[in-house]
Amino acid sequence: MTICLGELLVQSGCLTNEQRNRILEVQRANHRPFGVLAEELFGISPHDVEHAWAAQYASIAPRFDPRLHAIDPEILGLIERRQAWQFRLIPVRKEGDETVFVTSVEDLARALRFTGWRIQGPCTFLICDRASLQIGLGMHYPIDGMDKIAPEAA
Repeated sequence: MTICLGELLVQSGCLTNEQRNRILEVQRANHRPFGVLAEELFGISPHDVEHAWAAQYASIAPRFDPRLHAIDPEILGLIERRQAWQFRLIPVRKEGDETVFVTSVEDLARALRFTGWRIQGPCTFLICDRASLQIGLGMHYPIDGMDKIAPEAA
C-alpha cells in the first residue's frame, strides 16, 4: 500500500489535516502536483516536500543489497567513482532502455537529481540502508579512506 504524500507531510507536522484537504480540493480542480501546491498554498519548503517524496518512493521501491549481488563492471562504468560517492548511488543493471540504480532513502533525492541531468534514458531506483550502500560503494568504487567514514557523515 502506497502512503500518500499528503499523509506523510501531515505525519511529519508540515501540514495540518485541513491544509492537506484544501490541497486535495485544489488538486482535483487543476490536476497540479500535490507537492507544488503544498509549496504554493502553504509555504511548505521544497526540502520538506522532497523528503516526504523520498519516503513515499522508498515505501514502494524494491530492496537491494549491493554487498550481496554481482554487478556487471560494464554498467559500473556508466558513472565515475567520484560521482558514485558524491551522489551516493550505484548502477546495478539495464532493463531495456532503463537504467536501475541503488541508493538509500536519505540519498534518493540527490541521486535522482544527478541521474536527471547525467544519465540518458529513464532511471529507476532500488533502496538499501545507508551502511550497506557505503560498503557497496567501497566494493564497486573504492577510494582510499572513504570506507572509514561513518555512513551518516558521508
